[in-house]
Amino acid sequence: MANGERFGMHRKVWGVPEALMLLPNAVVRSMVAGAPVGTAARSVPGMHLQQFWRYSLETARLCRSLAGIVHLDAVAAYTAGLLHAVGELVIHRAEAARIDSINAQAGPFDVRRADVEHNLFGFTYAQVSAGLAKRWQLPQVLVEALCYQTNPLNNDAYEPLAAVLHLAGWRARAGEAQFNDRELAMTYPGEVGMTLGLDIDMVLQQDPINWKPSLDEECL
Repeated sequence: MANGERFGMHRKVWGVPEALMLLPNAVVRSMVAGAPVGTAARSVPGMHLQQFWRYSLETARLCRSLAGIVHLDAVAAYTAGLLHAVGELVIHRAEAARIDSINAQAGPFDVRRADVEHNLFGFTYAQVSAGLAKRWQLPQVLVEALCYQTNPLNNDAYEPLAAVLHLAGWRARAGEAQFNDRELAMTYPGEVGMTLGLDIDMVLQQDPINWKPSLDEECL
């Protein structure tokens, strides 16, 4: 919608911050959640939306910060981080009848979540998020980054932004789980980090750029 002709745009909208300037945030929330405008957090079974957006914002900040090290577009990175898990909301609504049993295996922010979803469905929140980005006519680099974020080395045309998003997601999920040093070392995606020239210390020491959330972000 944000890239639609009815908004008079003659170029692609790169990110959510730009899109939110064009769309009422209630519309964005409705598109993302797939629910009628004004529905409460309980309308997404098994997901607390306030926690979801807090986690997503943390991932976005981490993604932007890491992108700066490897000289990738900051706005694209922030947007990828913010939208990387919106597919999870769709899955939670579509699988409402068994979402509790799925969450019992690996919660929404568990580092194992993508593996559990792939085993159960044959796809993950990553592909659903990419499908939404494509539907919203976001740039192809964002669609590919979202699609391959859980396995960035599995894409024939390697997309560095997918690798950055993978590392940012890992760190944000590790933070949610309050991993200790041993757990961090055991789960760090070293092969992905190597493609970017980033080791675990560089990723852990890189502070997310602590932007104060805008009113639009707080309302999502």
